[in-house]
Amino acid sequence: MKTIAILLFFLTFLTVVSAQNKSSEGFVETSDHVKIKYKVSGKGEACIYIPGGPGQGYPSFELMGGNNLEKNLQMIYMDQRGSGESGTSENYHLDTMIQDIEELRQHLKLKKVFLLAHSFGGIIAVGYAKKYPEYTKGLILANVTLHFLNDESVKEQIEYGNSLLQIKNRVIPKDSLSSELSKVSSALRKKRIGYKFLTEDIETIKESDKIDSLHPRIIDFGMAVISKPKEFPEYYADYAPITRDIRVPVLIITGKNDKAVGTQHYKTFQFPNQKVVSIDGGHLLYYEKNKEFVKAVTHFVKTTK
Repeated sequence: MKTIAILLFFLTFLTVVSAQNKSSEGFVETSDHVKIKYKVSGKGEACIYIPGGPGQGYPSFELMGGNNLEKNLQMIYMDQRGSGESGTSENYHLDTMIQDIEELRQHLKLKKVFLLAHSFGGIIAVGYAKKYPEYTKGLILANVTLHFLNDESVKEQIEYGNSLLQIKNRVIPKDSLSSELSKVSSALRKKRIGYKFLTEDIETIKESDKIDSLHPRIIDFGMAVISKPKEFPEYYADYAPITRDIRVPVLIITGKNDKAVGTQHYKTFQFPNQKVVSIDGGHLLYYEKNKEFVKAVTHFVKTTK
């Protein structure tokens, strides 16, 4: 009898541990009938990950070090509509992308959540925090832009690209910045070094591409935003000024060599309750500087009341 009692105890204990660490995934159907793919894994405070891109799926973040956050956070990964394994839509406007996050929060019955956004995802995360501060426990902004393709960041990209091409920089009219960046990017791709805006190590890009190739992936959202800027002007607006009105705790993680969003862009953010962690790395800190990245996020979450 004693042996049976001990076995029952351990079986019960294992069941509890399994429940605490369980991983689940599925789809939630939005109010306008779009299926959003999501995955929940880990334990701790709830944190919704918002991918960059625009339109990047979540597996490359999850499987390239993001899952190391699961020791202290209940991570909720999501593919935005028109991205990854989620469904397509005729509506990719910012207010709809924000509402998708809110409907996922409601579906999972979460009271308050942290939002962890990477790159372009910062625009969506800040939009959510502005609209739903009562459900936002904190923002974690990793290498984000709050003004997509802003002039200062584009100038920095052009200068950096020209240095790689060993071309002397020249004064470029403001209305020619976009076309000049396209020329520089094209020249870098021809030399097979276009990846250097994101990272110094080509192996990082290979790993990301490998992971993306293992999962079904659509890019409708990203294509819509990039190819039809006049239809989606909200994604090209400057959201740095509204940060002064967002009073939730904010962690800004920036890369000292991040040429994708610019090394100085984060200095335009004006959140009243913000902390900045600067890491010696590029745009993909969650992978290349994973220990420092996880440490910064974990400390922020543990010290946020």
